[in-house]
Amino acid sequence: MSYVRRISTRSLIAVIVAICVVAVGGAAIAVAAGGTGSTPPPKPLDQALQDALTATPPDGMTARITFTNKLFPSGALLGQTASALMTGASGRMWITSDGHGRIELQSDAGDVQVVWDPQTISVYDASSNTVYRADLPVDQGSATTAPAPTLAEIDSFLTELGTHWATSGPDPTNVGGQPAYSASLSPKHDGGLLGSVELAWDAATGAPLRVGIDAQGSSSPVLELALSDVSYGTVASSDVDVAPPAGAKVVDLGSGTAPAGGSGTPVSGLAAVQAAAAFPVVAPPTLVGLPLRDVRLTGGGDTAVALYGEGLGGIVLVERKADGSGDQSGMLSGLPTVALDGLTAHELSTQLGTVLTWDSGGTSFVLAGSQPAAAAEAAARAVK
Repeated sequence: MSYVRRISTRSLIAVIVAICVVAVGGAAIAVAAGGTGSTPPPKPLDQALQDALTATPPDGMTARITFTNKLFPSGALLGQTASALMTGASGRMWITSDGHGRIELQSDAGDVQVVWDPQTISVYDASSNTVYRADLPVDQGSATTAPAPTLAEIDSFLTELGTHWATSGPDPTNVGGQPAYSASLSPKHDGGLLGSVELAWDAATGAPLRVGIDAQGSSSPVLELALSDVSYGTVASSDVDVAPPAGAKVVDLGSGTAPAGGSGTPVSGLAAVQAAAAFPVVAPPTLVGLPLRDVRLTGGGDTAVALYGEGLGGIVLVERKADGSGDQSGMLSGLPTVALDGLTAHELSTQLGTVLTWDSGGTSFVLAGSQPAAAAEAAARAVK
C-alpha cells in the first residue's frame, strides 16, 4: 500500500476508473448499443441463465466499443489533465477463447490499453505514460470440468440473491447485432448511491454483452461500455498480446488477496487494535447513524480498518500513522478541500460515492463510502 501514499491525484483517479473498466472488460461484459435485429423468444430467468451457462462458448469475440464516464460531476476534478479513463472514449475490443483479451480506447488525451490473461491484467494510460498491473485471483476449480448448475440450484441461488437484490427480466432484446436477454439488479436496502446494474448476454452463445451502472436518481448509466458490430470467430494472439512502451512508469497493484502462510492471529476489536497499533486509532460507535461493525489491524500492523453499517451503503474508515508531511498522504491533494471543524480534508466526490482524506492527532484518515458528499463529510467530522 505504500505506493498509494505517493500516487498523484490524476493517477489515483485513473486507477479508480481503470478498476471499473477492468471489472467490465475483464469479464467480457459490456453495455451494447441497442440493436434493431431479431430477438430471442421469452424465457424465465432461471432457464435463460442455465441455457447461457451450458451454451458452447465462441472461439473468440471482437466488437467496436464506446466507453462513457459520467462518474465525476462538473468541478470534481478541477484542473486535472484529461484521460480517456476519466472522460470516456471509443475503440475496439478483442477476446480469445483461452481467457486473453484487450480493450483499446482512443482519445485526444492518448490511448488506453487494457490487456489481460487468466493470471494478470494491465492498464496502460498514455496520458500519464503509466502502466497499472495486478494479479488476478486464481481459480481453484476447473471451469472445463465443473458441471453446469441445475435449474434447482439456480432457483436456490436466485432465492438467496432476492434477499438483498430485486431482479427484473430477462427481456428479449438485440444487443450489438446479437439476439440477447437483458436483466437488471437493484439493491433492496443499504445500496448507498447505487441505483441498479444492468446486464445482457447473447441468447445463443451465453457470451455476456451488457453492463451499465446507474446511480440513484440518474436517468442514464454513470458508467457504460457500449458495443456495436459484435462478431464471433478466432482472434489472433497478436490482437491481444500488446506490450506498453518500454519507458512507461509501472504501478504494481499486487494480487488484491491476502498472502498465504501468514503467521499470528489477526488483531480485531477496537480495544485490541488500539492496544496493538503504533498510532492513535479512532472509531466512534456510530457514523451518520451507521453502527460500528468491525475494526481490524491489517498491513502488517500499520493500518487499521473500521467498517460501519451493512451492504453497499456502509462506510470504510482506514487509519495509518501520519508521516508528518502535512500533505494528507498525497492521494487527493489536488482535489477540492472541505473544512472539518478546524481541519482541512481533500475530497473526491462522485455520483456513486465519496472519498475524504485528512490528518489529525498523528493519524492519517481515509473515509470512503457510497454516500453523498454531505453525509461523508458529517461522518468525517464525527471522527475525533
